Amino acid sequence: MTKTGLGILLALPMLATSAYAYRTASPNGAVVASFNLENGVPTYSVDYKGSKVILPSRMGFQLAATDDLTDGFSVIGVDSCSFSETWHPVWGENSDICNNYNEFVAKLRQDKTGRRMDVRFRVYDDGVGFRYEFPQEEPFNFFILKDERTEFAMPGDLTAWWIPGDYDTQEYEYNESRLSQIREIYPKAVAVNLNQKHPFSPTGVQTSLQMKTDDGIYINLHEAALVNYSCMHLNLDDNNFVFTSWLTPDADGNKGYLQTPCKSPWRTVMVSDDARDMLASNLILNLNEPCKYADTSWIQPVKYVGVWWEMIGHGKPWAYTFDVPSVDLDRTDYTKVKPNGLHPANNANVMRYIDFAAEHGFDQVLVEGWNIGWEDCTGVKKDYMFDFVTPYPDFDIAMLSDYARSKGVRLMMHHETSSSVRNYERHMQAAYDLMDKYGYNAVKSGYVANIIPAGEHHFGQWMNNHYLYAVTEAAKHKIMVNAHEAVRPTGLCRTYPNMIGNESARGTEFEAFGGNTPTHTCVLPFTRLQGGPMDYTPGIFENDLSKNNPNNHSHVNTTICRQLALYVTMYSPLQMAADVPEVYDRYMDAFQFIKDVAVDWDKSIYLEAEPARYITAARKAKGKDEWYVGGITGYEGRKTDVKLDFLDPGRTYEATIYADAPDAHYLTNPQAYRITRRKVNSKTSLKMSIAPGGGFAISIKPVK
Repeated sequence: MTKTGLGILLALPMLATSAYAYRTASPNGAVVASFNLENGVPTYSVDYKGSKVILPSRMGFQLAATDDLTDGFSVIGVDSCSFSETWHPVWGENSDICNNYNEFVAKLRQDKTGRRMDVRFRVYDDGVGFRYEFPQEEPFNFFILKDERTEFAMPGDLTAWWIPGDYDTQEYEYNESRLSQIREIYPKAVAVNLNQKHPFSPTGVQTSLQMKTDDGIYINLHEAALVNYSCMHLNLDDNNFVFTSWLTPDADGNKGYLQTPCKSPWRTVMVSDDARDMLASNLILNLNEPCKYADTSWIQPVKYVGVWWEMIGHGKPWAYTFDVPSVDLDRTDYTKVKPNGLHPANNANVMRYIDFAAEHGFDQVLVEGWNIGWEDCTGVKKDYMFDFVTPYPDFDIAMLSDYARSKGVRLMMHHETSSSVRNYERHMQAAYDLMDKYGYNAVKSGYVANIIPAGEHHFGQWMNNHYLYAVTEAAKHKIMVNAHEAVRPTGLCRTYPNMIGNESARGTEFEAFGGNTPTHTCVLPFTRLQGGPMDYTPGIFENDLSKNNPNNHSHVNTTICRQLALYVTMYSPLQMAADVPEVYDRYMDAFQFIKDVAVDWDKSIYLEAEPARYITAARKAKGKDEWYVGGITGYEGRKTDVKLDFLDPGRTYEATIYADAPDAHYLTNPQAYRITRRKVNSKTSLKMSIAPGGGFAISIKPVK
């Protein structure tokens, strides 16, 4: 690790005057960040290989009940340095990550008020991160954010892949449009969501926002290290193509409550002329602090199955009780009420999943619907129902935990909070203690419905503090957390690696709610996955959901081979084989890839990529000489050559190739696939033909 005062730093030092300019280039010189102070107004800009990426853009804050921090500044000093290290994540796409940047800090003082505000820039070869820092110095101790006024002035009418600026969910299909078309599309984009009543930022979009210029430069806007702060959306001035940060408000309309010394999250600008670089970037992770835990031996990637798709795809109930209106959720003795007879979280069914997991080498079994309270999980009494420790009568937690242990498998806990957050926090220690007692080391938590207390939002400062509180409290019990419906990740998994997964986007469950488009998973790695892995829950082999639920006419819009490929293209250390055991029994030859594929990696290479069109990735399993390749496409079928030049020269491997059959199609023939095997080496190029909405998966193992 090195940190020096040297770097590629260019400055025009005019301290404490009306004009100031400072410019820093990345280590390879491709990316340049400029900071300017003109007549007391701070601005910045970003260039890439001589092209404008971010035009001069204003910076600052509007404050409640006091003067704003937008103008009237002078520069009182500048610090600069260079930094280089290689760090090793607990889990990840690569076992070694290079963190190499040039940095400068512009120290500002507002002339009228005497208040301090510093702006720190880190310039990497793949982009820029900058944040605001507030030293503890009189007369500036506590302040309330009315809004952050960071601008991102784009260099034209770019193509963008975006979702609306909802304060409570990211569960949208991505729209592809010009920036000038967002206002027109926005009402329709909002209306298609199942949660239509959520408030939105006006003409706002969510980060991570992927864009592309007409001359082939890819630009991504996001944030890193979101701590004690509200999530950022981006409001668009579509006349000038300028985005302005729009923070998620609280019940009073305020955007944040800060006490010095404090800092904002990093605002990130990722840039490249190669789409593959966007997927390979570690900018977000590098801007987060190193791991906080001295001992991480208890944090392990997980491959799991679970009692979940029976409810989502087959329409079975989470609740045990039959006659819901007769149930008094506060006082019911569940041993005296009539069971519905369809409740999947029962002893016999869970044992079946445990047996399946043990037979096929899975680590854990998730069980949803195990605990009392599901009768009214989003209703008016939800503040009282879940205690996270009381099972239904047909779920013997002690017996099942012992049975799983005897099979070499763990149970995975499920905590649906239904967004009654104080209720969850009241019961959290007892819930974690119960997990300790029965050997659980991972929990999937959920935040369905509107937040209680009313007026708070899923992405506001108060909730962001709660999510991190749940993770850090879980760490005291050596528990890993996979939070669903939580705020989109911003790289905090580097600092708190027991944050092993999140949903925070439209996942596989929506295949049962009308279906996801074939382009959806060709966009997510460019957007949602920039901040951290997603518990997408792939592996659905049965496409026609009406076979098991006559009331559900949804269709899973992928081929089987695309489902296999997602285990490689949708990176996560937490991967579920989401379909039910009896379906996998019918396709055991294809299921073999899910059994084989790793969940932790030494090296990842993106072979080809284009947002919403295609992605092909190759990954080397952690600690093994095995490679796995996955490729997906959008609506259009395509042919591609997969060069295996990443293999060790001079060695022979066996490749097992799972490919769409010639007549495969995500709508008309999704189960058509072929499995072939052949010897390969580093000079081999595999010609692959991908069906519309299809994919391919390849496992490559050395010949002994």
